[in-house]
Amino acid sequence: MIGYLEGKLLQKKDDRILLLTNHVGYEVLLPAFVMESMAEKETGDDVSFYIYYQQTERQPKPVLIGFNLEAEREFFQHFISVEDIGPIKAVKALNVPIREIARAIESKDVGKLKQLKGIGNRTAQKIVATLEGKVDKFALIRKSERKEELPGSENLFEQVLDVLVNQLGHKMPDAKKMIADAMQRNSSISTPEELFEEVYRGEKML
Repeated sequence: MIGYLEGKLLQKKDDRILLLTNHVGYEVLLPAFVMESMAEKETGDDVSFYIYYQQTERQPKPVLIGFNLEAEREFFQHFISVEDIGPIKAVKALNVPIREIARAIESKDVGKLKQLKGIGNRTAQKIVATLEGKVDKFALIRKSERKEELPGSENLFEQVLDVLVNQLGHKMPDAKKMIADAMQRNSSISTPEELFEEVYRGEKML
């Protein structure tokens, strides 16, 4: 299974690109928000994507769907767990940044979800019913930011820092400030989960 690809951009179309990797050209579908991040890329430029790989008996031809961040791919896997939303429909629906979709889900904003391409009122309600409470961390994804490497640690501070930087694409100084602000607001935090929830609450107030 293909989980990550990097190589040179051979061709850009409306909803997909052709990526040359080790002398093989891979056609990769890109949601609209990912394609927007490719606006300044030209043929021959180096690009890389986290890949969601789809192949079934009913659909034997492999489909590769690309994302800038591992967290975006993780959200996509949550999104397609909703009844009546398959990978292709999901690709077309994700026409706004994932952080906005996640915030709409957590705030039960069905109206916002109905603005997604191909998503009607009934499906929007299913999205909320299925995913509410499961996607709050994705609301912290920074648009078009790439991850930076950060060594893992069992320390409370560094565990949450690792998630913010490596998974959600925040810059290190910004992530440290978000955590420091959260711990200042609530000094009784004792677990990574509590710290993350406080960071999320702080971002919602902005």
